[in-house]
Amino acid sequence: MWHRLYYHIVWATRERAHLIDAGLAQFLCRFLRGVARQERAHILEIGMVQTHVHLLVRTHPTTDISRLLQRMKGGSSAVAGKERHSTTNRVLKWSKGYSIGTVGPRSLEAVREYLRSQPSKHPNEVITDRAGDQPEYEIAGQEQWPGSDRSIFRN
Repeated sequence: MWHRLYYHIVWATRERAHLIDAGLAQFLCRFLRGVARQERAHILEIGMVQTHVHLLVRTHPTTDISRLLQRMKGGSSAVAGKERHSTTNRVLKWSKGYSIGTVGPRSLEAVREYLRSQPSKHPNEVITDRAGDQPEYEIAGQEQWPGSDRSIFRN
């Protein structure tokens, strides 16, 4: 049996502080994708501004969503604090909780566009590099599952 389980997940920095800079954004893209792979999930798209993160995630039926989010949020905060990924020496702290909703296959492209539009929806929270441009961090949706995509979701 094939499964297509998609989630739109959002969480914010503590007190909606402007903490995510270009260095943290690049770190978060790599870190979150790594955790997702370990938990049998795949990030299809990331939308990020200085105050919050949006993810479009595909999961396996056995993926424990609460564990996935605990590892993403708690792990990224801990590792970012130890390794100092911020280009402005900001300490990454997340607010408690998160928002999660299921996404049907027909709505995937609309959700992808919504995530991609985050900088225009929050112009005062755009992540900029030292030159003042939106950073060119990798887009998660371009990454492919190793091997056959379907083999991961076969029951």
